[in-house]
Formats: sequence, structure tokens, C-alpha cells
Amino acid sequence: MGAALLAASFGIASCAGTNQTAAGAGAAPVSTVPQTSPPAAPSVPPQPAAVANPVLATKGNAPGALDYLIGPQDLLKVEVFGIEDLNRSVRVNSTGQISLPLIGLVQAAGLTGEQLAADIAARLGKDYLQNPQVTIFIEEFTSQRVTVVGAVRNPGVFPVKGRTTLLQAVASAGGSTNVADLGSVKILRPEPDGTRKMLEFDLGAIRDGQVPDPEIRGEDVVQVDTSAVKETVQQMKEFVLPFWIFAR
Repeated sequence: MGAALLAASFGIASCAGTNQTAAGAGAAPVSTVPQTSPPAAPSVPPQPAAVANPVLATKGNAPGALDYLIGPQDLLKVEVFGIEDLNRSVRVNSTGQISLPLIGLVQAAGLTGEQLAADIAARLGKDYLQNPQVTIFIEEFTSQRVTVVGAVRNPGVFPVKGRTTLLQAVASAGGSTNVADLGSVKILRPEPDGTRKMLEFDLGAIRDGQVPDPEIRGEDVVQVDTSAVKETVQQMKEFVLPFWIFAR
């Protein structure tokens, strides 16, 4: 009897221990480490708004304008944001300079529009304005020229004034002649290594609006070839046909 009671007591104790373990398995562990708030982010003083850099804008968005070097007789439009009295159009003189209010003579020739805008902004900002924003518009590229040769009425060298297209360049030379090969008009464009890259266009298709009219750059050579077929027909009209009529 004493052994039985001892065994029963041992079983009851074992069950109690098992129940406590099961109950503990379902409970989330409790941390005894005291919780602290995350450190506050360091305060950053407000930053001043960024000031736009001087910008070069070119009338008509002429190709290569960002790399174009200003030259004598070019017509520039200088604008200072927010100050109308400083806005004006000025022509670069023969020595390559322009004259502006407050700062006087400024060297322009040999600079890009961006470089000139930065120089003017620095001069104005030194003594007169705070963070001036200057824009340079190149209205006439007078120092740049295009040569038109071949089957045109008045071949020659012509100034590039603002945005100029292939049709306009040919028109400045009096237009094409009756024997021009409009399907093969070439632009010979100078490369940095001194060579010329050849671009070929169909002037007839350009006139008809079928393809875009390409833009001309300073120092381009436009070559309008002669059509052998048209030239032969023209010669027949001028020499053979009158003789044949007279012979009859």
C-alpha cells in the first residue's frame, strides 16, 4: 500500500510538471533588458535653393550651338533674369568685344555662349547682383559662313545668320539651275581632324516636304551636282534643235 501511494504521488507530480512545461511553450518570452527609445535624427539646417547655372540658348536651336565659338560681327542677345534694364542685343565688334551696362567691355570672341554667360554673371555678381542668372542667345552667326558651289545660279560664300537650312543655303545662291541633280546634293562638313565628312540629300524630296530640311553649320560646303541627263537635254535644246529646225 505504501508503495502504491508513493507511485501515485510521483505520477501526479510528473503530470503537473508536464503541464507547466506545455503552458510555458506557448507563451512569448519576456525580455528583461530595459527598452530605450531610438536616438533622434540629427537636425539638418535647411539648405539654400540651388541657383541655376548660366545657360546658353540659341535662336532656332542651331546644331552645334553649345560648341560654337562666338566671333566678330555675331549678334548676341544678353538677358539677366529679373532685370529688364540689363537685357539687350549687342553685336560683337571687330576686336571681339561687347559693351554692357555696369561692367563695360567684355571679351566675347573665342568663347562659347556658356562661357560668356558665366563670365558676365561673375562680373555682375562681384559688385552689383546676388547670384545673377545670365542667358546668351546667339541671334546671328555672322562670323560663320557657308560656301555654295556647283549647279546654282550665283555660287559663292554666304554668312550663316541664325538657323539656316539646306534649302535656304541653296536659295541664297540664287537657287539651282535647270541642269542640277536635285537627288544628289552634298554637304561637306569639316571634322576636328581637318577632313570633311560628306552628307548627301535629295533636295527634290526636301522641297516636296517628304523628308526634313537639314540644318547648315558654319564652314559647311554645299555642292549641287550637275545631272548628266539634264545637261545633255539642255545642250540638245540649245544647239541641236535650233539647227535641225533651220535645216528643215
